[in-house]
Amino acid sequence: MARILQSLNRNAERWALLVFYTMLVVTMFVEVLRRELLSYSSIWGEEIVRYSFIYLAWIGAAAAVRERGHIRIDVIMHYVPPRVKALLYLFGDFVMVAVSVVALYYSYETVHVSAKFGSVTDGLRISRVWFLMAVPIGFGLVLLRLFQSIIRDLADLRAGRPVYEGDKLFD
Repeated sequence: MARILQSLNRNAERWALLVFYTMLVVTMFVEVLRRELLSYSSIWGEEIVRYSFIYLAWIGAAAAVRERGHIRIDVIMHYVPPRVKALLYLFGDFVMVAVSVVALYYSYETVHVSAKFGSVTDGLRISRVWFLMAVPIGFGLVLLRLFQSIIRDLADLRAGRPVYEGDKLFD
């Protein structure tokens, strides 16, 4: 069981991103073929692509938090000692926790209103709640990854190890 949880911790976002990206590309490809070859397109295809992209963005945000892959200006990080660097990363994580909690609250409120009034999507005629849930799910995952990052950084700070800075995009 621990092995399964460990695998989920490492790869859950990657698999979800793969599923949504594949769904987006396949649906878009089919819709382009239908439009060009059959002069016909569907509303549901556009909705699938749109909502897949939304889930892709929010799950990708959580994956970026886990890997410290968000765009940031880190010039100052090259000139400060490791302890200050760890404290700056922790400060940034705590600010992001505050922002994520506020965003989670207001995004859940939107989902609640949609569920209360029973709104459905235009083409698929599915409850809009399933698609609006992308934002609270994304921020929930972001919060989980932020807490993991804070715990990791505090452990590194206590042990005197250099703080995890993520993988470099360009060298």
